[in-house]
Amino acid sequence: MPHTRKAGPLTTSATLLLLTATLYAPGTPTAHADDGPSVPPGTEATAAAPVKVDPNDPDLKLPEGATLAEPKVLDIKSVVEDQSGDERREDTNADVKFALQAEVLFGKDSAKLSADAKRRINAIAQEIKKQNATRIRVFGFTDNLGSAAHGDVLSKQRANAVQDALDDDLNDPNITFEVRGYGEQYPIASNATEEGRRKNRRVEVTFPRGEN
Repeated sequence: MPHTRKAGPLTTSATLLLLTATLYAPGTPTAHADDGPSVPPGTEATAAAPVKVDPNDPDLKLPEGATLAEPKVLDIKSVVEDQSGDERREDTNADVKFALQAEVLFGKDSAKLSADAKRRINAIAQEIKKQNATRIRVFGFTDNLGSAAHGDVLSKQRANAVQDALDDDLNDPNITFEVRGYGEQYPIASNATEEGRRKNRRVEVTFPRGEN
């Protein structure tokens, strides 16, 4: 699990680089790592940069008859979250993702953006311009209180509101948006507590890093 340390007003999770190389002997089934919690379609980690490994290197000390599976480097992920937990930024090799909690964007059971929300969304728009991104995903989520149908509708309305604000700030006809409301699907915390439900009520904005 990543180690977290305090750095001024921000909490930064250490950048993690994983190099995987699976050893297997003939006739022996290979083991696979758990993929972890489900994520919305289209947001899975994609970076896989192969590195050269010499299977004949004596320092590898492979069992007799064993060979190396294809090695790969997994995503490097950096996470920065403000101390209030209202906003979270995740950077990987491929993408930048902002997660904004619903309370800083909307009133209770509302899809109308607050003045502070527009300021936060404008800051995201500036980062989109900096990365030269032209494909943007805006996904809305709720907790599990109320009916699932109501959560689906509200999360989509909130995602639409954030997309509209981004579109106004960016004012770029070359940008395309994918907007979805997932309701109570894909929680990032337990819905058994109010703290967890607050984290699950969110809108995520994801776009490619450094797209040209």
